[in-house]
Amino acid sequence: MIVSWDVGYVDIDRAGYGIVRGIGANGVLPIPPVILTVGDTLALTVHNSLNLTTSIHAHGLFQRGTSYMDGAAMITQCGIPPGSQFTYEYELKQAGTFWLHGHDHHQNSDGLRTPLVVHDRGQSPVAYDEEVLLSFEDWYSETFAERARLTLDPTKPFPSPHGIGFGLINGVNGNLTKPINFQPGRMYRLRLVNMSATMWFQFSLPGHTMRVVEIDGEYTEPLEVYGVDIAPAQRYSVLVTAHSTNSFNYRYNVTMYASFIPAESGLSPRIFIGDIIYQQGAPFIQASSYDDSSRWAKDIDLHALDQEPALPVDRSLELTIGRSVYSTGQNLDHFNNITYAFPLTPTLYTTLSMGDMAMDERVYGPQAHAIVLKHNEVIELVIHNPESLLHPLHLHGHAFQITEYGPTKPFVPNNVTAVPVVKNSGVPAKRDTVVVPSYQYVKVRFRADNPGVWMLHCHMDIHFVMGLVLTFIEAPGVLQKTQKVPPEMLELCTKQGIKTTGNAAGNQGLNFTGLPPMPTIVLRKV
Repeated sequence: MIVSWDVGYVDIDRAGYGIVRGIGANGVLPIPPVILTVGDTLALTVHNSLNLTTSIHAHGLFQRGTSYMDGAAMITQCGIPPGSQFTYEYELKQAGTFWLHGHDHHQNSDGLRTPLVVHDRGQSPVAYDEEVLLSFEDWYSETFAERARLTLDPTKPFPSPHGIGFGLINGVNGNLTKPINFQPGRMYRLRLVNMSATMWFQFSLPGHTMRVVEIDGEYTEPLEVYGVDIAPAQRYSVLVTAHSTNSFNYRYNVTMYASFIPAESGLSPRIFIGDIIYQQGAPFIQASSYDDSSRWAKDIDLHALDQEPALPVDRSLELTIGRSVYSTGQNLDHFNNITYAFPLTPTLYTTLSMGDMAMDERVYGPQAHAIVLKHNEVIELVIHNPESLLHPLHLHGHAFQITEYGPTKPFVPNNVTAVPVVKNSGVPAKRDTVVVPSYQYVKVRFRADNPGVWMLHCHMDIHFVMGLVLTFIEAPGVLQKTQKVPPEMLELCTKQGIKTTGNAAGNQGLNFTGLPPMPTIVLRKV
C-alpha cells in the first residue's frame, strides 16, 4: 500500500477554541487512519512542507531487522529537512492496533498522528462481526512549542500555566462524534486509541458487557470489564455483544482527565457522551439505572493469549524517576539523575560506525543515558516513581511483560497510604506502554532479541522535553553485521551537515568536543 503525506501546517478550529496552527497531512486534520493486513507492506512517503525537520514513528511496530525505520529523530535517523521527502517502508508482521505519529519536535502534539490498524491475515484469534475505531486526542489553544517554551524557561513560573485542553474523538469535538450503530446480536470489536500528548481517557459502555482482548497490539485472554482507563499512547480492543433486540438505544461515556490537574467544573475532567444507536427513534436507557463502575481493566489482571510464561530474568535494572532544578535554572526530569539530551549524531549511526567501541556506553554521550544490552538476554526493569505524577512509559522495539506493582520504598510520603504488592497470578500480559503510578514501582520484562537502538521515554510529551528518556543499545555486534542504513536516509543527515559516523559528537573515541556541557543538579525535588 502506498500512502503519501505532504506534512504541513493547517490553521484550524477543531474544538471551539478558535483557530490554532496544527500540523496535518495533505492539508487535512484529522489525518485519515491507515488500515492494512499482516503481510502487506506500507510505503509511507513523507514530504516536509514545515519550516522544521520532521519524522514519523510507527508506534508499536517492532521494526525487526529495520531499526533505522523506527522514525525517532536523532536516535535512529536525522529528521527530514524542510522541502525534502523520505519514504518509510514497513513490512507488517504484527496484527493489532497501532498508530503513526510525528517523532521530531513533538509534532504529534499538534496533530501529526493517526491510527494504524493491522488486521490478521486469515482467521483472527478473536472472532467478531464488525469493528469500530475510536481515537482520542487532547487539543489545546496553544501549540506544543509554546507550552514547551514556557515550561523550560527558567524565568517563568513552574509549572507553567496553560489551557487544560479539549477532547477530540475521531478527530472532532468529543460532543459531536457520529453515533455508533449496533445491530442486534452482532459482535463488535471496539478499537480504542489514545493519541493524546498529556491526557488520559476513560471509556465505558453502560448496559453492555465489554471484554478486553488486545492491549497495545498484543492479544490477551478475554477479561470482562466495566471500563478501560487509557493512558497516552495506549490502545485497547474490547469485544461487545449487541443486545438481542433493538427496543432501546444506549450511550457510551468518555472522560478526559489527568490526575495531576485540579478539578474544575466543566473543564477538568471533561465528560463526553456518545450514542449507540440500535434503532432511530427508540428511547435511550438512562445510565443511572445500571451504572456499575466496580471493575476496570488493570494490566496486572490480564494474561497473554499466547500463554508465554514470565521470562526468567538474566539482568535486573533499577530505574528511579525524578525531577530536579538543574544548573541551567530549569526544572528537568530524569532517570537515575540523568536528564536526556539529543546527541549531535544519531545514536543508531554511532552504534553502527564505532566498531568494538559501540559496546562502551560512554561513546553515546553523557546525556544519552545509554544502556548496552546483550543479544537475547532477558531484562527486568524495576521502575520506581517516587512522584505524585503518573508516567506512561513507552519502549520502542518491544512489548514487555508486566509482572508486578508495589510501593516505591522508602519514598512513599507519610500522608500517602502505601499500596500492597500485586503480582500477576499467571501468564503476564504484554504491552509497549505501561503507566508507573505515583509512589509505586512496576516490574516489566523483555528479551533483547531485536538488535537496534530503542528509546524508553515518557509519552507525556512535556516530560519527554524535560528529559525523561533513555536509550537501549541492543546487541551492537549483531546489529553491525545485519543492518545497513539506506543511502537515501543518510542523505537526510548530509543535507543538514550532520555527521553519520562517530560518537555522540560525531568524533572518534571519547572526544566529545562540540557537545553542550551536561547540566548538574542544584536542587532535588524528588
